[in-house]
Amino acid sequence: MVAPDEHLPWPQMIAMGVQHVVAMFGSTGLAPLLMGFDPNLCIFMSGIGTLLFFVLVGGRVPSYLGSSFAFIGLVIAVTGYGGHGPNMNISVALGGIIACGVAYALIGLIVAAVGTCWIEALMPSVVTGAIVCVIGLNLAPIAVKDVMGNNFDSWMALITVLSVGAVAVFARGMAQRLLILIGLAIAYVLYARC
Repeated sequence: MVAPDEHLPWPQMIAMGVQHVVAMFGSTGLAPLLMGFDPNLCIFMSGIGTLLFFVLVGGRVPSYLGSSFAFIGLVIAVTGYGGHGPNMNISVALGGIIACGVAYALIGLIVAAVGTCWIEALMPSVVTGAIVCVIGLNLAPIAVKDVMGNNFDSWMALITVLSVGAVAVFARGMAQRLLILIGLAIAYVLYARC
C-alpha cells in the first residue's frame, strides 16, 4: 500500500509508470476507435482532464483519466455504428455523453461534501467487480475478432494472455504488481524468436 503522501523508490515508480502508460494508452486509444471518435482528440482531452485533476487534488493522488469503456455499448447502440471509420451519427450520442459528464460532476461534488461511505455501501466490491467483469465480457468478442486474422495472430494473443496470467499467479512482490509489463515482455520475446 502506498498512501497519497508516500512515494515508491524511483526504480519501482518508473517501472509502475511504464506499465501504466502501456495499459492506459491502449485503452485510451481503443475506446474512441470502438465508438468512431477521433483517438487524437480523446488522447488530447484525456491529457487536459488529467492535468486539471492534478491541479484540483494538489498533486496528491497520482491518477490518469482515460477513456471510459462504460459508454462503448451505448454509443454503438444509439448511433448504429458499424465499427469502421468515423461515426457519422456521433451527434446523436453527444447529448447523452454530456449529461453523463454533468452527472459525474454532481456525484463528485456530493463525494467532496459527504465522503465516500455511501458509494461503498451502494456499490460494494462484489458489485463493482461484477460490473467490470460484464464490461470485459461484452468487449471480449471484439478482441477475439481482432486476433483471428491468421493462426499466428491467434497464437500470439493466447501466449500474451497466458503470460500475463502466469505472472499474476506465480510471481510475488513487485514482479506481481508489474504483471502487464512483464507478461507483455515475455510475449514480445517469444514473438521476436518466431
